[in-house]
Amino acid sequence: MSDLSISRVEAFDDNYIWLIHANKRENKNNVIIVDPGDEEPVINAINSKKLLPSAIFITHHHGDHTGGVEKLVDTYNIPVYGPAHERIPCLTHPLTDQDKVEIPELNLSFDILDVPGHTKGHIAYSGHNCLFIGDTLFAGGCGRLFEGTPKQMQNSLAKLLDLDDNTLVYCAHEYTTANLKFAIRVEPENQILIDRIAQTKRLRESNSATVPSSLLLEKQTNPFLRFDKTTVIHAAEEFAGHKMADPVEVFKTVRYWKDTLD
Repeated sequence: MSDLSISRVEAFDDNYIWLIHANKRENKNNVIIVDPGDEEPVINAINSKKLLPSAIFITHHHGDHTGGVEKLVDTYNIPVYGPAHERIPCLTHPLTDQDKVEIPELNLSFDILDVPGHTKGHIAYSGHNCLFIGDTLFAGGCGRLFEGTPKQMQNSLAKLLDLDDNTLVYCAHEYTTANLKFAIRVEPENQILIDRIAQTKRLRESNSATVPSSLLLEKQTNPFLRFDKTTVIHAAEEFAGHKMADPVEVFKTVRYWKDTLD
């Protein structure tokens, strides 16, 4: 049995708030709340399932990830973990790269990765073959560069390539359909991508989530993780009209290409 299980709470139009549950009998009702942009659906889930909140994990400062923090802290008096270099409401445990978070109520621990790009101080929580990545990596895509640089984001995404292929990627939005629509422009002959698009269509037609995805599937189909692949390099060169060898330039070009279509 895995040490944990994950459930999702839907918020706004397309946000996912994740609830991390321990699977051991003695603490099976304790949960960690990840990126609660809205407190109301979280409190409803807690009450309906008789859960015991133990902590809040925040990946970055945007309001659709932090908007529910103050009310949840007022209600449950729980600690808030988040990026040290961003302004996070009620932050009690500021975190930076290579920190380790231990939540004794659930007997779970997570390693912290600095993954700037979407915001300057964005972090991710990695542990138990799960990655809570916020808006740095999406299923089939990546976050916009609101504050960071292409080099920062490309470096952040490159870090993820070192994680185990079986890692489950828990991003914070249901953007997969739109992301894959762009991905197929970049690699129209990628059969794994073609199959993923068909599977995603089936999932969304049945109103099912496409998240989490596996890191292996992202490595195989997500153009923003494939900046070193010949097919993606050639597509970036064709779009830009010149040769390129630097992976940062490839990433920057592909990100700009998608931005022109959004």
